[in-house]
Amino acid sequence: MIEQINEAAAYIKSKGIDEPEIGVVLGTGLGNLFVKQIHDTVVIDYHNIPHFPVSTVEFHKGRLVYGKIQGRNVLAMQGRFHYYEGYTMQQITFPVRVMKKLGVKHLLLSNAAGNMNLHWKKGELMLLDDHIHFQPDNPLRGINDETLGPRFPDMSQPYSPHLNALLISIAKQKDIKLNIGVYVSVMGPNLETRSEYRFLRRMGADAVGMSTVPEVIVANHMGLPCCAVSVLTDDCDPDNLKPVALADIIAIASQAEGKLTDLYVELIGRL
Repeated sequence: MIEQINEAAAYIKSKGIDEPEIGVVLGTGLGNLFVKQIHDTVVIDYHNIPHFPVSTVEFHKGRLVYGKIQGRNVLAMQGRFHYYEGYTMQQITFPVRVMKKLGVKHLLLSNAAGNMNLHWKKGELMLLDDHIHFQPDNPLRGINDETLGPRFPDMSQPYSPHLNALLISIAKQKDIKLNIGVYVSVMGPNLETRSEYRFLRRMGADAVGMSTVPEVIVANHMGLPCCAVSVLTDDCDPDNLKPVALADIIAIASQAEGKLTDLYVELIGRL
């Protein structure tokens, strides 16, 4: 893996991407407005980068976008990879390892998630305070390379208290409702049944999705501080559950994208 990380990083550097400070992972239905905030951009398609997977999901553009926001060097993934696409956990988290190799100091993640907290509403944002890893594999499974991180990384605070405190402060200043809760990551790609929503809620989760947690595990393994915000795209009340289509999820994510962009652009300026 070390050799593959080095090859991917060398290729990215050869395209003029040098010394990125902040990495961003943009989730389903997100990224268009955020990318427009990046100036002096360099864009690389994933399929051109050695050892990078290729995003197969609709609405995930599949490219790296590098440039400046608030005077800081930002490297954004416009589209991510998921376990349900058929990739291994190591493959879907590979870009996070490459970002760390390139020099990224903070990782900002986003996702679209189903809302299981009946006190909240779709279209709102949730700051991840903790998570439940409920996917069937782990990106750290296998022989550990101590140059990347420890065999048994601590996960008592998977999301940076410093970054989260800044986001809470920014949300208050901008009058953006920012719920704080627990995200559970499942394999997918199907959405959940009524009984599964009840089960996941009783586990202690407020929102459910199919991404983010593997990336956060790898970030913690490498000592890369991270934060994550979910856009709550559909209400998952098992007693009043209605069918939801991907187009509806994308529409809600797009409506909330401006709030998420405001939060992250301001956060970048404060780091």
